[in-house]
Amino acid sequence: IDYSGTSFSDIGSGLKGLQQVPEAGLLQIFAFVGLLELFVMKDKGFLNFGESGDFPGDFRNGFDFGWDKQSAEWQRSKRSIELNNGRAAQMGILALMVHEELGNVLSILPPGAAI
Repeated sequence: IDYSGTSFSDIGSGLKGLQQVPEAGLLQIFAFVGLLELFVMKDKGFLNFGESGDFPGDFRNGFDFGWDKQSAEWQRSKRSIELNNGRAAQMGILALMVHEELGNVLSILPPGAAI
Protein backbone atom coordinates (compact mmCIF):
# COMPACT_ATOMS: atom_id res chain seq x y z
CA ILE A 1 0.00 0.00 0.00
CA ASP A 2 2.89 2.37 0.63
CA TYR A 3 6.60 2.73 -0.05
CA SER A 4 7.62 1.63 3.43
CA GLY A 5 6.59 -1.95 2.62
CA THR A 6 3.07 -2.11 4.04
CA SER A 7 0.92 -4.43 1.93
CA PHE A 8 -2.77 -5.27 1.95
CA SER A 9 -2.08 -8.51 3.83
CA ASP A 10 -0.56 -6.45 6.68
CA ILE A 11 -3.85 -4.65 7.27
CA GLY A 12 -6.29 -6.35 9.62
CA SER A 13 -10.03 -6.59 9.15
CA GLY A 14 -12.89 -4.71 10.70
CA LEU A 15 -12.65 -1.48 12.63
CA LYS A 16 -9.14 -2.28 13.88
CA GLY A 17 -7.97 -2.60 10.28
CA LEU A 18 -9.12 0.94 9.58
CA GLN A 19 -6.67 2.19 12.20
CA GLN A 20 -3.84 0.36 10.40
CA VAL A 21 -4.39 2.01 7.02
CA PRO A 22 -1.70 4.65 6.39
CA GLU A 23 -2.86 8.26 6.71
CA ALA A 24 -2.23 8.94 3.01
CA GLY A 25 -4.52 6.03 2.13
CA LEU A 26 -7.32 7.36 4.31
CA LEU A 27 -6.92 10.78 2.70
CA GLN A 28 -7.15 9.22 -0.77
CA ILE A 29 -10.35 7.38 0.19
CA PHE A 30 -11.83 10.55 1.68
CA ALA A 31 -10.90 12.63 -1.39
CA PHE A 32 -12.31 10.07 -3.83
CA VAL A 33 -15.62 9.80 -1.97
CA GLY A 34 -15.75 13.60 -1.76
CA LEU A 35 -15.27 13.92 -5.53
CA LEU A 36 -18.05 11.41 -6.14
CA GLU A 37 -20.38 13.29 -3.78
CA LEU A 38 -19.62 16.71 -5.24
CA PHE A 39 -19.43 15.98 -8.97
CA VAL A 40 -20.89 12.60 -9.93
CA MET A 41 -23.60 11.32 -7.59
CA LYS A 42 -26.04 14.19 -8.02
CA ASP A 43 -29.74 14.42 -8.70
CA LYS A 44 -28.96 17.14 -11.26
CA GLY A 45 -27.23 15.02 -13.89
CA PHE A 46 -23.57 14.22 -14.49
CA LEU A 47 -21.37 17.21 -13.56
CA ASN A 48 -24.58 19.26 -13.14
CA PHE A 49 -25.41 18.92 -16.84
CA GLY A 50 -28.82 17.67 -17.79
CA GLU A 51 -32.13 17.73 -16.08
CA SER A 52 -32.88 17.03 -12.47
CA GLY A 53 -33.73 13.46 -11.49
CA ASP A 54 -37.27 12.12 -11.68
CA PHE A 55 -37.32 11.32 -7.96
CA PRO A 56 -35.07 11.79 -4.89
CA GLY A 57 -32.10 9.47 -5.21
CA ASP A 58 -32.26 9.30 -9.04
CA PHE A 59 -28.55 8.96 -9.78
CA ARG A 60 -28.84 7.79 -13.38
CA ASN A 61 -27.14 11.06 -14.35
CA GLY A 62 -28.49 11.12 -17.88
CA PHE A 63 -27.95 7.41 -18.55
CA ASP A 64 -31.03 5.27 -19.04
CA PHE A 65 -30.84 1.48 -19.16
CA GLY A 66 -34.52 0.89 -19.82
CA TRP A 67 -35.93 2.51 -16.70
CA ASP A 68 -38.14 4.97 -18.59
CA LYS A 69 -39.69 2.16 -20.65
CA GLN A 70 -41.19 0.50 -17.56
CA SER A 71 -44.57 1.23 -16.00
CA ALA A 72 -44.94 3.59 -13.03
CA GLU A 73 -46.03 0.68 -10.84
CA TRP A 74 -42.93 -1.36 -11.80
CA GLN A 75 -40.69 1.64 -11.07
CA ARG A 76 -42.33 2.20 -7.68
CA SER A 77 -41.87 -1.47 -6.84
CA LYS A 78 -38.18 -1.44 -7.79
CA ARG A 79 -37.54 1.74 -5.76
CA SER A 80 -39.21 0.14 -2.73
CA ILE A 81 -37.16 -3.03 -3.15
CA GLU A 82 -33.94 -1.00 -3.41
CA LEU A 83 -34.79 1.05 -0.30
CA ASN A 84 -35.54 -2.09 1.70
CA ASN A 85 -32.34 -3.79 0.51
CA GLY A 86 -30.35 -0.72 1.58
CA ARG A 87 -31.98 -0.74 4.99
CA ALA A 88 -31.26 -4.44 5.43
CA ALA A 89 -27.62 -3.92 4.41
CA GLN A 90 -27.25 -1.11 6.96
CA MET A 91 -28.64 -3.31 9.72
CA GLY A 92 -26.35 -6.18 8.69
CA ILE A 93 -23.26 -3.98 8.79
CA LEU A 94 -24.33 -2.56 12.14
CA ALA A 95 -24.76 -6.09 13.53
CA LEU A 96 -21.29 -7.11 12.32
CA MET A 97 -19.75 -4.00 13.88
CA VAL A 98 -21.48 -4.64 17.21
CA HIS A 99 -20.46 -8.29 17.30
CA GLU A 100 -16.89 -7.41 16.36
CA GLU A 101 -16.70 -5.10 19.36
CA LEU A 102 -18.30 -7.78 21.56
CA GLY A 103 -15.63 -10.21 20.37
CA ASN A 104 -17.97 -12.88 19.01
CA VAL A 105 -18.21 -11.98 15.33
CA LEU A 106 -17.09 -15.47 14.25
CA SER A 107 -20.04 -17.01 16.09
CA ILE A 108 -22.52 -15.29 13.77
CA LEU A 109 -20.62 -15.94 10.52
CA PRO A 110 -20.93 -19.18 8.52
CA PRO A 111 -18.70 -22.11 9.58
CA GLY A 112 -15.17 -21.79 8.22
CA ALA A 113 -15.31 -17.99 7.92
CA ALA A 114 -12.24 -16.03 8.91
CA ILE A 115 -11.61 -12.38 9.60
